[in-house]
Amino acid sequence: MTDIELTSSAFEDHAMIPRRHALEGQNVSPPLTWSGVPDEAVELALLCEDPDAPSGTFVHWLVTGIDPHADGLPAGGTTPGSHPHRNGFGESGWGGPLPPVGDDAHRYFFHLYALPGPVSVPEAATSQEAHQVLDRQQLASGTLVGLYQR
Repeated sequence: MTDIELTSSAFEDHAMIPRRHALEGQNVSPPLTWSGVPDEAVELALLCEDPDAPSGTFVHWLVTGIDPHADGLPAGGTTPGSHPHRNGFGESGWGGPLPPVGDDAHRYFFHLYALPGPVSVPEAATSQEAHQVLDRQQLASGTLVGLYQR
């Protein structure tokens, strides 16, 4: 399995995510770019989750059907034909960081998966449900970690 390099111009790996991308800010998804997607990939999927949430791992963003020829997503956007699922807030698309006030910085894992075909992930998938499908079917993946604290 190969690794995909996943980066953002908004923050470095394991660095603070700007407030603009947080729920208490402008709630705009961060721009992402990637390279190293295998040629045989038919679809990409993106999952952003917070494993430090008090109620268990929280889904902030799940997008399936991303064009495997795309090299990234702009801030606040997706690719034509992609499907944003409901996040842990119950809304479609990006739901920015909102850890409890006073908590240590939470970690936000952005996982990009290259897949051999279309996947079927529940509309309001939990992190565990998404991983059960995506981890098993992936050809390659990449991870970027951002931090956020209030």
